[in-house]
Amino acid sequence: VYASPDAAPLPDAVVVASGGVITAIGSRSDVRVPPDARVIDCTGKTVVAGFWNSHVHFTQAVWRNAASAPAAALEEHMQEMLTRWGFTTVWDLGSDPRDSLPLRQRVNSGEVPGPNIRLAGDIFPKGGHPVYLPAELQLPEAATSDEATQMSRTYLEKGLDGIKLFTGVYMGDKPVVNMDGAIARAAVEVAHAQGKPVFAHPQNRTGLEIVIEAGVDVLAHITPGEPGYSPEQLARFKSQGTALIPTLSLFAKTIGGAALSARLVDSGVSQLKAFSENGSTVLFGTDVGFTTIYDTSLEYELMHRALSERQILASLTTNPALYFKAAKKGKVEVGFDGDLAILDGDPVADVSNLAKVAYTIRAGEMIYR
Repeated sequence: VYASPDAAPLPDAVVVASGGVITAIGSRSDVRVPPDARVIDCTGKTVVAGFWNSHVHFTQAVWRNAASAPAAALEEHMQEMLTRWGFTTVWDLGSDPRDSLPLRQRVNSGEVPGPNIRLAGDIFPKGGHPVYLPAELQLPEAATSDEATQMSRTYLEKGLDGIKLFTGVYMGDKPVVNMDGAIARAAVEVAHAQGKPVFAHPQNRTGLEIVIEAGVDVLAHITPGEPGYSPEQLARFKSQGTALIPTLSLFAKTIGGAALSARLVDSGVSQLKAFSENGSTVLFGTDVGFTTIYDTSLEYELMHRALSERQILASLTTNPALYFKAAKKGKVEVGFDGDLAILDGDPVADVSNLAKVAYTIRAGEMIYR
């Protein structure tokens, strides 16, 4: 058992969860297992805290009409996309609340085994419809600060947990459409007044400057088309507490041909390394749901070019728990939520073992085996 990414491994250990909470952890000789407990034999395996994926989307066809869709179909895709990879908490950074809110309700009721779902509402700049989204899709575009304010309030009143701003929008062979800084600030003010985080999708240097100017909390992607973060940007990121979700596999697999993807990945790895060495928070995320790269192995491999195994484990566990103020998540400790990922191998010895999940447990209940 790794109680946390920086802890020494506890060999031959037992973890007991009751009522959704970890109630005991220690050596096999010291921990009393209740006689009525369900016992999972983890011989030869490694137990870590449940993983966070801080960038997903519930936008695929299977999630439509989630309020009434057959539970079995939702569970099957939830496993394929998330729970079989150890995720017990996820951030959805843009989907239709008419689907994602009832999906979350069904998951929380136990009807559909799945992770704890946090939801962010999207805001696009006026005229900023990305070329990679269907033209017929109606997007929430804000032309003024007042519109951004109202959109943000509406999202949070519906029960969403944060806001995502497209501070830069990829338009193919046309110029990037950037969000006006005042519009971004208006959305941030609403979210921060309620203690909610704001994510941003920047596309270029201007989009990054808007992130800084507006006080956005989390960069939802690297910006591999740019040469790298400037020393001034890195200093502002650190002083403002800005976090980064790299999504390196997105650029490795879904952007252009092999040569372009290789260049984008090299740039992204360099940005991730500079961001981490700057002392800023890195969060794991894959943009899955927009992509169909369900297997997390590639993301771990690419992140490992810039980060150690323990740093990657932290991006999955303690980093998001601390950053999003989830006080009882991210560690395998007494009193913490019984969110666990049980792996077939030691992830500190080999980062690829992070993708070899035998069981996923949320609040003491098995949601994948």
